[in-house]
Amino acid sequence: MRIASRSEYLLPDGSFAQRQEDLPQAVLFACNYNSIRSPMAAAILRFLAGRRIYVRSAGVRQGEIDPFVIAVMDEIGIDITHHQPRTIEDLEDTSFDLIVTLAPEAHHKALEFTRTMAVDVEYWPTIDPSAATGNREQILEGYRAVRDQLFDRIKKRFDISGMPQA
Repeated sequence: MRIASRSEYLLPDGSFAQRQEDLPQAVLFACNYNSIRSPMAAAILRFLAGRRIYVRSAGVRQGEIDPFVIAVMDEIGIDITHHQPRTIEDLEDTSFDLIVTLAPEAHHKALEFTRTMAVDVEYWPTIDPSAATGNREQILEGYRAVRDQLFDRIKKRFDISGMPQA
């Protein structure tokens, strides 16, 4: 049985949430191309936390925004049409308290990038929905599953439920 740390508390469902006073002030989400998973996660945290947390996303390499991401995010009222994919090296500000990596390659890059920094790195294994096959609706279901998984994980990790938006 796991016991909550000083910075956590136990939720009714048995999972743990971060105490609000210990929430990071700046979060980077990273994946391979900054075209699907990391922009999704960053947009969700921005939507839920408002301006309380500085949020960015980046990739190991620069890709193109995936139109399916735009579609599934629009379904929940989040507009990411203006997202411009960027690499970790493209970031102007690297003062993050937490880097959440969503793909193995991004995790290795983040560990290398933060070797001399005091920053927490968390790995959240997240399926790449671009590998989905089938008709349009079947592909969209794969993207929705990733979106919903990220939404739930972000709400729990950042204890968004009681956080007022700025």
